[in-house]
Amino acid sequence: MQLYNTLSAEERKELIDQAGQQRLTLSFYQYAHIEDPQQFRNDLFVAWNKLDALGRTYVAKEGINAQMSVPAENFEAFRDTLEAYDFMKGIRLNVAVEHDDHSFLKLTVKVRNKIVADGLNDATFDVTNKGVHLDAKGFNAILDDPNTIVVDFRNHYESEVGHFRGAITPDVETFRESLPIINEQLKDFKEDKNLVMYCTGGIRCEKASAYFKHQGFKNVYQLEGGIINYAKQIKEEGLESKFIGKNFVFDHRLGERITNDIIAQCHQCGKPCDNHTNCANDACHLLFIQCDECAEKMEHCCSDDCQETIHLSLVEQIQKRKGIQVGNKIFRKGKSESLKFKKSGVLEGISLAIATDEEAPKNIRQRIKTKKTILGTAEHYFTKAGVAQFSLTHNEIKIGDKILIAGPTTGNQELIVEAMRVNGQENAVATKGDKITFAVPFRVRLSDKLYKILD
Repeated sequence: MQLYNTLSAEERKELIDQAGQQRLTLSFYQYAHIEDPQQFRNDLFVAWNKLDALGRTYVAKEGINAQMSVPAENFEAFRDTLEAYDFMKGIRLNVAVEHDDHSFLKLTVKVRNKIVADGLNDATFDVTNKGVHLDAKGFNAILDDPNTIVVDFRNHYESEVGHFRGAITPDVETFRESLPIINEQLKDFKEDKNLVMYCTGGIRCEKASAYFKHQGFKNVYQLEGGIINYAKQIKEEGLESKFIGKNFVFDHRLGERITNDIIAQCHQCGKPCDNHTNCANDACHLLFIQCDECAEKMEHCCSDDCQETIHLSLVEQIQKRKGIQVGNKIFRKGKSESLKFKKSGVLEGISLAIATDEEAPKNIRQRIKTKKTILGTAEHYFTKAGVAQFSLTHNEIKIGDKILIAGPTTGNQELIVEAMRVNGQENAVATKGDKITFAVPFRVRLSDKLYKILD
């Protein structure tokens, strides 16, 4: 009985090309009690291997989470392997809007402690008391409600290339990081606001919605089936897409386009671009955004050091990284000082460029509406004094600068800095790493971002 892959990715790719069959990329999850995850894993591997199903699946006592590539002709047979289990009868399979026969080149089924690393103690709250599920039409409607706060529960490298307009997009690398951050930022809105959340396929929000109801949020909603199902529904029903850009996916494609808006930048030159790549240096393997021109110039590397490394002999490369954990085990996601344009100048909810169907992805027409650059985030608002405190994470600010304070509840508020205190002292200039305070004629929230408007 075969329980593991016997072919390399290259060999599998060649067989797929020779077969010439259309393959469907899909994802699904289900929370359930699984008594023997290891036996369940083995049974799935045997059944799926017979159907030439490939992909990445995590199994735990709490359920299953899978992203798969299945031959189109075997789709119903694949569904049958799932519905053989009572807890997966009628399961929703999120089929991608874009397909790539090479999205997955191996079948991996792993047993984990949890199907999503959320860092939560499930015994402390009712995980079945979830938020209200919304389809695409319902989700669009609630986003138009001024009483709604929408939160993206994906990671920074996912939301950077695509998100719903006006969404809070936490600058985090893991799902577990976002939970306490959002709980703190929105603590004043538990009673009177709609807390609306979304993620890629819905699985992160299944647990998050229950967690936030436990934290005291009264009106909790989630996008059913995530962005993947939303994209399918708006296409089938002819609805307006309130999601802009690309949906990041965890397979070979690294993203599927939902709209032609390009809201991200090449991390090396700043040109509008939303194509993720992994650094060609195997000792780095950094995930970052790189345009075609920089990819050619840098040979798909993230830095000069990595570019020099790939030209060394294999023996020299191995010697150079000896004793250093391999980059693709560190899972750095665009967090590198070498990337000058990481999140620099990204316009919240506004497209930097539009790629038309005829021109995408190489020829890009600029459509910059308000030129601005990120400065930092709000840390505190002193109600009696009418003073806001910000932490500067980027660039420089000085007296006389025109700034923008933006957030889902605050809206877009412009003003000129007439006086400020830097690290507790009156000063005319502040730089990255400083904490600044200045008077504002409106309330500032912890979810607000500070921008400098450029001439």
